[in-house]
Amino acid sequence: MDFEEEQQLLQEDGIIQSRSELYTGDGSVDISGKPILKQKTGNWKACTFILGTECCERLAYYGIASNLVSYLTKKLHEGNVSAARNVTNWKGTCYLTPLIGAIIADADWGKYWTISVFSTIYFIGMCILTLSATIPALKPVECEGSVCPSATTAQYAVFFFGLYLVALGAGGIKPCVSSFGADQFDDTDPRERAKKGSFFNWFYFCINVGALISSSFLVWIQENAGWGLGFGIPSLFMGIAIISFFSATPLYRFQRPGGSPITRICQVLVASIRKWNLEVPKDSSLLYETQDNICH
Repeated sequence: MDFEEEQQLLQEDGIIQSRSELYTGDGSVDISGKPILKQKTGNWKACTFILGTECCERLAYYGIASNLVSYLTKKLHEGNVSAARNVTNWKGTCYLTPLIGAIIADADWGKYWTISVFSTIYFIGMCILTLSATIPALKPVECEGSVCPSATTAQYAVFFFGLYLVALGAGGIKPCVSSFGADQFDDTDPRERAKKGSFFNWFYFCINVGALISSSFLVWIQENAGWGLGFGIPSLFMGIAIISFFSATPLYRFQRPGGSPITRICQVLVASIRKWNLEVPKDSSLLYETQDNICH
């Protein structure tokens, strides 16, 4: 090898090395699908906005859930049994809808667009709840002595429509926010990989901060200053969180959707049914399967 060829190889090695330092190595891209610069994106500069979104969402959720029985009994004049049943059904729905959000995110939309769309649905639901607790025509009249008029069908419809929009919105946020935050750290970089564990610590800290504020300050506001304000404050924070989340879009790292695992499971089930009577060859090398790594 002559001197010029050696210099050319060294230059090529330098280009490859510098490229690996400039770009992420985990396949992440920007919102346009282009390779993304490591120094200008991801890490804590992006995760700050994601953590803020989660904190505001939890503040909004617990701002409703912590005192919902009280609202149903005192303002909508439901009985204790009916109120408890409605709250249980709503909470159960909040923990079922993440299945929908996860499937949509994996199959087609990706985490970012799933969070964006469902956060907007969440915010609309919060606004409807605020209106239902503020506008006189959307809530029952106050009790007169022991006589408490029941809510009309329309009043119930507006309130529960907003309530279940919140449940639907939570379904797109819960399964995506933590993993989207983890996507901001490059697993091929040891320094960034070490920061990922710290992110999850802060993530759960933000959840608890939101729950603490809701269970104390917001409950006091609802009981003493009015339910319109008690629902309006978390609605405001949710709106701020959405704006903040969108504003940080250039900082985010995106992973392309890998396809829904449910689709692959269904494909396996269909193939197994179709080949139910197929004779398995005695030679295992003819089988199409992933070879496990066996350590001796």
